[in-house]
Amino acid sequence: MAGGEQRGAPGGPERVALKKEIGLVSACAIIIGNIIGSGIFISPKGVLEHAGSVGLALIIWVLGGGVAALGSLCYAELGVTIPKSGGDYSYVTEIFGGLAGFLLLWSAVLIMYPTSLAVIALTFSNYVLQPVFPNCIPPYNASRILSMVCLRNYKELTPSNAFDFWMTPSVGHLALAFLQGSFAFSGWNFLNYVTEELVDPCRNLPRAIFISIPLVTFVYTFTNIAYFTAMSPQELLSSNAVAVTFGEKLLGYFSWVMPVSVALSTFGGINGYLFTSSRLCFSGAREGHLPSLLAMIHVKHCTPIPALLVCCLATLIIMLVGDTYTLINYVSFINYLCYGVTIIGLIVLRWKKPKIFRPIKVNLLIPITYLAFWAFLLIFSLYSEPVVCGVGLIIILTGVPVFFLGVYWRNKPKCVNRLIESMTCWGQKLCFVVYPQGEVVEEEVPSAHSPRPASETVTRK
Repeated sequence: MAGGEQRGAPGGPERVALKKEIGLVSACAIIIGNIIGSGIFISPKGVLEHAGSVGLALIIWVLGGGVAALGSLCYAELGVTIPKSGGDYSYVTEIFGGLAGFLLLWSAVLIMYPTSLAVIALTFSNYVLQPVFPNCIPPYNASRILSMVCLRNYKELTPSNAFDFWMTPSVGHLALAFLQGSFAFSGWNFLNYVTEELVDPCRNLPRAIFISIPLVTFVYTFTNIAYFTAMSPQELLSSNAVAVTFGEKLLGYFSWVMPVSVALSTFGGINGYLFTSSRLCFSGAREGHLPSLLAMIHVKHCTPIPALLVCCLATLIIMLVGDTYTLINYVSFINYLCYGVTIIGLIVLRWKKPKIFRPIKVNLLIPITYLAFWAFLLIFSLYSEPVVCGVGLIIILTGVPVFFLGVYWRNKPKCVNRLIESMTCWGQKLCFVVYPQGEVVEEEVPSAHSPRPASETVTRK
């Protein structure tokens, strides 16, 4: 989607730069493809397990879509007010400064994106291997290796049975159920990471959000209804691959269609995550918060190859740690923490710069409602899973010394600078990359933080 070369004036020299070629249809495809990737095939089990009943699980799915819609409206305002690629990272850096932006970037590079990619890849391998091991969980080594290669029971829906609780869920259980469901909706903010490659972002960004989020919520809710009409809650909870069990119940000899379809969906989800996560690394390097090599793009394909390689390597490491559902709790907590900080930034920006031009301006009740739910979710998640959430917070805080040593400390010894320059030069030769030349952006928001590399120039349309 972002390939190709950007040309200058007719007959002029070719420029190596990111192209503006993501239209409305492609924008909707990015959001829908990133959200649906794997979540609907793995999260239903986690949501039902913590909800304790079919009816409450369905309510959580609908509310999860509503919360994602509230968050996406806030991001739509931020996206057109600060029209820079990088999403949350760019907004937090502009509003709160370099340290806050770096900590968000640090958590995204080390936790959020690698963990999400690992979960999607493991879902891919589980569904591909499930037909081979129909009566047991696929072997650990087989699922990890395959992950690396890819980088009619209607009575359950009647009111009397839908809210027949086999356990009484606590507030902590509800928070964990929402975390499991929120993983399935993660990706609603991904279009904000490629704003500079979006055609007419002031129009297409909000339109894509308004089209995609309700559509995904509709699909998720009725997919869960289909699951519950085909199998009992006990069958769903005991299944290692929900969609495969669903296919075996309904499709008979054609049940092989389900694992193939899920594998294709998750494989496409991995592609979408890599597309957007590499742009985050690219934006961070451009601001001086990551090594400058990650701000470079391939001279022919115009894609950030070094950033892509870093994302893949981090995912391979995360994939070897923890089981799928622990990883989901892990990444969902950090995701929501970053979402909340970003939306707090929207309110702060309204106070600090009330007269800045905002093509979209949402009612203040929308971010306040989202933040109320955000506070509930984080507090009770931390209470229910203190170890998982605590480790995530510790990893984020390890970014503080890294920021002061790597970013804030400008006068490094000459030997360190020479080492960095030689490694950057070696990386350029290996990946065949250079700094973007003459980036095309419709509007630039001045930044008081780390400047772009000197070799990078900016032109306007």
